[in-house]
Amino acid sequence: MLKIMTTIAAALLLTVALPAQGLKDIMNKAKSQVTGSLSQDEIGSALKEALNNGVGEAVSFLSTPDGYYKSIYKVLLPEEAQQVTAKLKAVPGFENVEDQLIEKMNRAAEDAAAQAKPIFLSAIKQMTFQDAMNLLMGEKDAATRYLDRTTSDQLYNAFKPIIVEALDKVNAREYWRGAVTAYNRIPLVKKTNPELDDHVTRMALVGLFALVEKKEADIRANPAARSSELLKKVFAKQDK
Repeated sequence: MLKIMTTIAAALLLTVALPAQGLKDIMNKAKSQVTGSLSQDEIGSALKEALNNGVGEAVSFLSTPDGYYKSIYKVLLPEEAQQVTAKLKAVPGFENVEDQLIEKMNRAAEDAAAQAKPIFLSAIKQMTFQDAMNLLMGEKDAATRYLDRTTSDQLYNAFKPIIVEALDKVNAREYWRGAVTAYNRIPLVKKTNPELDDHVTRMALVGLFALVEKKEADIRANPAARSSELLKKVFAKQDK
């Protein structure tokens, strides 16, 4: 760090004595000691390319039929709901309540997932060079955490109405309200909330970010996953 600061200071002291081009060359040399042989444009472009690829693959996977429903990102019922369905299995008409609800919830999440891509891409475009450097040299999930910080609220607001609509399209919310109403009539049970919207939305986002994190880990750890020369060049820096 002392060597870097000394080089930069020397460049500044030569401002008066050198022509503009000479000063520019010295400043670029000083900057190269911070970023190695990589330019700011290369680092920024590579990080954006990696994130674009990762979120594109994640969104494409989860927004297809069974993307959530038949994967490790499956949205499950909240704990209190599982208590409800366990008791309802003995109530006529609700024998398969848990299986039916889980499928409807995951279909809703799959419908909503496609909305994530433009929100992610907007956040990626706004990344600064300092953001890119922090992500490149940061923890193995630094890029995922960046997207979480910058997009979670937007994603929640974009997902929820679609999930509500999708749940209503298959009568899941009505079905759940009926199930909870039946459950709440059972003597001595703790009453539960009949709304699924918030739970499904949040769990859909948990699954989305988990898959984005997996994609990020792959490109960081696996050189074969770096699909362009630029990615290979830039991510080789964090391998050192």
